[in-house]
Amino acid sequence: MAAIDVTDATFQAEVLEKSGTTPVVVDLWAPWCGPCRTLGPMIEKVVDETQGKVVLVKINVDDNPQAAAAFRVQSIPAVYALKDHKVVDGFVGAQPESVIREFVAKLAPTKTPADLLVETGDEASIRQALDLEPGHEKGVLALAQILVDRGENDDALALLARIPENEESLRIAAQARLNQKGGAPAADVSGRLDELLDKVRDDEDARQEFRDLLEVLPDREAAGRYRRALASRLF
Repeated sequence: MAAIDVTDATFQAEVLEKSGTTPVVVDLWAPWCGPCRTLGPMIEKVVDETQGKVVLVKINVDDNPQAAAAFRVQSIPAVYALKDHKVVDGFVGAQPESVIREFVAKLAPTKTPADLLVETGDEASIRQALDLEPGHEKGVLALAQILVDRGENDDALALLARIPENEESLRIAAQARLNQKGGAPAADVSGRLDELLDKVRDDEDARQEFRDLLEVLPDREAAGRYRRALASRLF
């Protein structure tokens, strides 16, 4: 993954906001700085090896004084690490690759044994992962989908109760509940939604089926329209 050249205009989005989800390494440099030209490629190499778990951005301090000023830079090269919108580490001056590797390793999230088992993708490994971490989100989602595909809908819903709701868990749960009712209509989903819309105010089962159909509806624009229609009936 190539380094991102950040400017004063993009600093907020590419550094501060991004650090809320992914650790960001900031390399402050200038074209005239000899040590910068030595250090830069080493940082790029080490960060690239994290395969996206850490992001590298480069700031030319001559062209972007405001971004440079945010770090109160006294000399370059200067490298800082940000997590959750805050500077958590840094160093100034050229460093050997071993130091850079240690610096980046502290930022890159490490995989647990459960992570590695889930990545294999087979049911036995996923179940083993959940024995180690019963609330492992990716493992729960992966196994729940396997169960739904096999028709074990009650077990899938019980499994999903282990984790907080998210977009994927809502979709799988909706699929499981619809399967219990015979599945979503193969053709006229919109027709079924229109039929349910007249019942949603007073019928809890109709409301749930309506919401479940929206979760599995491939046409997301249509799903948005029906969500607004549901809201207008309920409120």
